[in-house]
Amino acid sequence: MPTFPSSAVVREVGLRDGLQSIQTILPTPLKQEWIRLAYAAGQREIEVGSFVPARLLPQLADTAELLAYAQTLPGLRASVLVPNLRGAESAIAQAAHLMIVPLSASHAHSLANLRQTPDEVVAEVARIRAARDAAGSKTLIEGGVGTAFGCTLQGRVEPAEVLRLMQALLDAGADRVSIADTVGYADPRQVSELFEQALKIAGDRFCCGHFHDTRGLALANVYAALSLGVQRFDASLAGIGGCPHAPGASGNAATEDLAYMLASMRVDTGIDLRQLLKLRAQVSEWLAGETTHGALWRAGLPKTFSETTA
Repeated sequence: MPTFPSSAVVREVGLRDGLQSIQTILPTPLKQEWIRLAYAAGQREIEVGSFVPARLLPQLADTAELLAYAQTLPGLRASVLVPNLRGAESAIAQAAHLMIVPLSASHAHSLANLRQTPDEVVAEVARIRAARDAAGSKTLIEGGVGTAFGCTLQGRVEPAEVLRLMQALLDAGADRVSIADTVGYADPRQVSELFEQALKIAGDRFCCGHFHDTRGLALANVYAALSLGVQRFDASLAGIGGCPHAPGASGNAATEDLAYMLASMRVDTGIDLRQLLKLRAQVSEWLAGETTHGALWRAGLPKTFSETTA
């Protein structure tokens, strides 16, 4: 029987990864309410958006406003995705706690998504690190290696290439690294094998697993990573989202389902599941007509679920 961590962090990415992939443009006041209610439910890490041109992703055009709002909530770590140096400069100027730089281990996906090769992204991370340090900023840099288990555009992605790029990100100045199954190709055995090697390379600088539930294995893959000691996982409320350049990829693990699994396993997340389910219902109303996912909202909490567990 594996030994699990006593606590874990569920990082909410619905406001970025979720909203970027749907048609609805949620008004800024509703996004702020989402942040406020997620915070009230106990979430302390939220990816609030991405510094990309509004013409490319109008759903995320208010990222600066959301970051400013999130910074008014004590103890909330607000992160943003930045695809390049220009986006990073915005994150630095606004003192984001963390900026996530996405890198695709799939060369085909990297060119489609970022118009750069993976190694060109590594070079951009070096420039971002130099700009961060020159500004005297405390904003952390996370290099996120996506399509780590395969890609709908390229097909197979070699584990050795994922690990090479992870080491390159660290060498370029990333403070920490993470791995993403962008298109939901991973299975628990693959996760165990790759994450075991990643942890040998990055140690405590390996920070997060990001799993999509395209084929129903996101929570099983979280379990595999958790059993190796990984303590942070991305999730999207109501399982919304996906990737614009990954055809057929549904959203992340649903935040509420992941939080329930962890709580049921007595892994503390600090999340009040009843409040989180109320928020999920609210967000679903705001996104009427959009496809949502998840199981807990249908079935509810079991009678055997302890109040103290939540």
